[in-house]
Amino acid sequence: MREVGIPHPRLSLPEPGQRDVPQAFLAWLSDAIPMVEHLGIHEMRWEGESLVLELSLVPNLNDKGTGFGGGLTAQTTLLGWCWTTLWLRERGYARDVVVAEATQRFLAPVTGDYRLTCAPESVQGPERLDERLASRGRGRIGLVQQLWCDDTLCLEAHGNYAVLPAA
Repeated sequence: MREVGIPHPRLSLPEPGQRDVPQAFLAWLSDAIPMVEHLGIHEMRWEGESLVLELSLVPNLNDKGTGFGGGLTAQTTLLGWCWTTLWLRERGYARDVVVAEATQRFLAPVTGDYRLTCAPESVQGPERLDERLASRGRGRIGLVQQLWCDDTLCLEAHGNYAVLPAA
């Protein structure tokens, strides 16, 4: 059971140049952030430079029988945090990541199981973050998250994630 004010132990870093196994990272994340196990996440995987979550709608229903905006917003924020954290871990960084700014635009109701994708807003974003980490020990990256029900884009979110300096 997690305790307030006590950080969760970090997951050991993968071998240099290797990616975490997303499902193993998700299992650790469910321990680190207790809410995660209640979000309806079935799968986490990489598709190129995009991190993808497959989710069930049932845990996120609102009073109208569609997706609850607050829960969907939490999921987009979490996915951006995961993308940034996993990207850092692949490069040998065990750093704290925080969301600095986030916006959402709801485009259509979420009426069934769905997938969330997350990728850099700019192709140069990861390279710029890498340069800032090397020169300043901290940095930020802009990410875009999209929620899809089949072929319908229901939600688009933008987040700015800050990588904090090493402790």
